[in-house]
Amino acid sequence: MSKTSDLIKIRSTGMGYFINRVQTFFVGMLRIWSIPIVLMLSVCSGFTTFYGLSHFITPWIAFVITVAIQSIIVICSLELAGIHWKANRMRYFSVVASLLIALAASISFSYFKFYEISEQDSLHIQRLNQIRTDVKVYLDKILQIKAAVLQQQKKELEKASRDVSQAYFGTHPEIAEGYRNQVGEGPFWKHFNQIYQEKKQAVLAQEQAFAELDNNIRQLQSSLAELDVATDVEKTYYQLLANFQTVQLGVNQLSSEMGRQLPEAPMLMTYKQFVEDVNPSFSMWTGFSAFAFVCAAMVDFFTVLLSYRLEFTAPGPLTVQEEELVFECLRQFTEFRINENDELEMVIEKTPLEKARRYSDWSRMFAVGLLLSRGFLRKVDDRTVEFAPNLYPLLAEKMADKISLLKARAAAKQAVKEQ
Repeated sequence: MSKTSDLIKIRSTGMGYFINRVQTFFVGMLRIWSIPIVLMLSVCSGFTTFYGLSHFITPWIAFVITVAIQSIIVICSLELAGIHWKANRMRYFSVVASLLIALAASISFSYFKFYEISEQDSLHIQRLNQIRTDVKVYLDKILQIKAAVLQQQKKELEKASRDVSQAYFGTHPEIAEGYRNQVGEGPFWKHFNQIYQEKKQAVLAQEQAFAELDNNIRQLQSSLAELDVATDVEKTYYQLLANFQTVQLGVNQLSSEMGRQLPEAPMLMTYKQFVEDVNPSFSMWTGFSAFAFVCAAMVDFFTVLLSYRLEFTAPGPLTVQEEELVFECLRQFTEFRINENDELEMVIEKTPLEKARRYSDWSRMFAVGLLLSRGFLRKVDDRTVEFAPNLYPLLAEKMADKISLLKARAAAKQAVKEQ
């Protein structure tokens, strides 16, 4: 008997056996390594989900919901790997629906964190461009009014100059007939010359005021240009606000002096608003960022993919007694085939002959239930199951032991005959 036991333990040797052992070890290590990877991905996704969720509800509630969401994602992904929609459609679609809801929640709240990271620079540029646009539109309106005022005053000054010249030569239309064509600086000339001098002084004063305004505008534009490259952003921004207020004050003074309604100055954002971090809100979806969404979805996608491929639903290995029971009971089934998943599939229903003989299949159905609960079998539909990848090595080992035992017995009988 000991000789038979020694023969059972004999295994094939050689390069093929070595390669197979290495490959088996490598695949096993990948399966083991997949577990911490799934856990780390879940933690990463959970962090971003918690970050976005905590801006809307109490942090400890957000933490509990985050743990629940990530647990549902992993559990449903693992469960999907072990069920077929034909086996139990209601269960299958409930698992799929739970997974989709958990993914939607995880991706939605994770999106806020990735949006903040990816769009922080662009949001700063948008704020800077908004300030530039507001200031530019305001200054353009001022410069248009300034050009119109200068043009009007230039025309009035030219008209006053013509009136003075016509009054000097006595050809002004307002001169009476008796005083026409009299050349000289008479009362008409003095009257129109006084008007001309007043207009000239007004134009000079207006040009001086506009020159001061132009200087303030140049300082405002200079501080606006420095804002993007300044090392001390706070000091530069407050200088910008001071220059803008100076321009606004000058415009208001000119408005009262000219008696014209100048455009209202825009309300520039404060320094706190200018440097404020991105606060997660549902308004982020209006400025949708495809890059942030893809990053948020990518983490959960890899979590689902690795969890699904892991197919690690068995809570523990089979004992030696359970292996013997399973092997002997599975041998009692007769209908096997390779299905579309390239897995060995077997029919667990009684055959017509077994039904006619009232065959009791309790023991083999117990083995099927045991393997289904441990994850070594997967239900395809109501009458068929398929082998899970982790069942093949167990049966292969048992079959090898049986073959070795048969060979040993045959060799022992041959030896007895020869004696």
